[in-house]
Amino acid sequence: MRAAKMRSRPSHPMFNGARILIAPLDWGLGHASRCIPIIRRLRELDARPIIGADTGPLAVLRDAFPDLQHVRLPGVQVSYAKGVSQTWAMARQFPTMLRSVREEHQLFLNLSRQLRLDAVISDQRFGIRADGLPSVIVTHQLFPFTPLAQGLLRRINSRHIARFDLCWIPDNEESPGLAGALAHGTHMPRNARFIGPLSRMDPARAIMPDKKYRIVCVISGPEPQRSILERELMRLLPAIPGEHLIVRGMPGPVPDELRGHVRSIGHLADDALTGALLGADLIVGRTGYSTVMDLERIGRTALLVPTPGQPEQEYLGRLHKDNGRFIVQVQGELDIAAALESRVAGTRIPTTRDSGERQLDVAMKELAGLLPGRCSGT
Repeated sequence: MRAAKMRSRPSHPMFNGARILIAPLDWGLGHASRCIPIIRRLRELDARPIIGADTGPLAVLRDAFPDLQHVRLPGVQVSYAKGVSQTWAMARQFPTMLRSVREEHQLFLNLSRQLRLDAVISDQRFGIRADGLPSVIVTHQLFPFTPLAQGLLRRINSRHIARFDLCWIPDNEESPGLAGALAHGTHMPRNARFIGPLSRMDPARAIMPDKKYRIVCVISGPEPQRSILERELMRLLPAIPGEHLIVRGMPGPVPDELRGHVRSIGHLADDALTGALLGADLIVGRTGYSTVMDLERIGRTALLVPTPGQPEQEYLGRLHKDNGRFIVQVQGELDIAAALESRVAGTRIPTTRDSGERQLDVAMKELAGLLPGRCSGT
């Protein structure tokens, strides 16, 4: 592995040792991965982050920050159907989701006292807050899409967001940004702050692989759709010349596999994954928002495959296919050879890292200002 030259950011004692819990949603790994740059910056600003997560997200964050204190914060387990439509599968579980918000809120009330927290940053977990404790909700879904009862869902979503002191939106303020209509609307919450895209990836820290992989596939998201896409890729890749890599999105002790010239691994550390993606002729992934932000950060386009039946991913696929940023194909009908030949495959896309870092620092300063007597906020 060859490491690229690293660029450090200046430190400042803004938080003066404040204990801040970071709690990502545990639907896939995307929410956890986009918390990584938040945690990094908190540490640079002299905060003491505490990780609150479970299952895969906890494994990802413990791997990235093995020295940080962590607590298990179980979340609701959502089941997805095998077919294209997820409407009824999600509708059946809606009461469970609402109940889980109340349950995790009660759990957090007890936990916050034990941990002696100064603030909490919750990524899409509406129950992780307490009256009197400075709180931030991180979300790009201010105006979520759903095939059923969209108006009701948006009203419930808005009420939950309003209960937090601040709402951090990981996108640029100028519409459409990366999230499009999910994050940009005419009636924004009063506590909304655009903090720029969040990505765990940094090309300056990239570790380049010893061998070049022509196609690198990063599979993510809930089962059974994750495995369905993996099987389709394993069927198609052997017919394409070159060495290929599948990152299965499964942190923990998952054995590597080698089938012909296709290597399959459970998980890659951020810097190694960044290097593999930068060296690939073609990247394949989901249209999850964290994936979109990661690709924007490293300036690479990709072949993206929306998770069937997920309105958010289907919308993001349409948005970025129409603006020419990504190649978008339907699961079950992939044509990887055509994607390799596409004029889009080898293009670079603009990145907004510097402006994003400034926006995040402005948001951090505002959060520090909510902690009087402990933080400087300067």
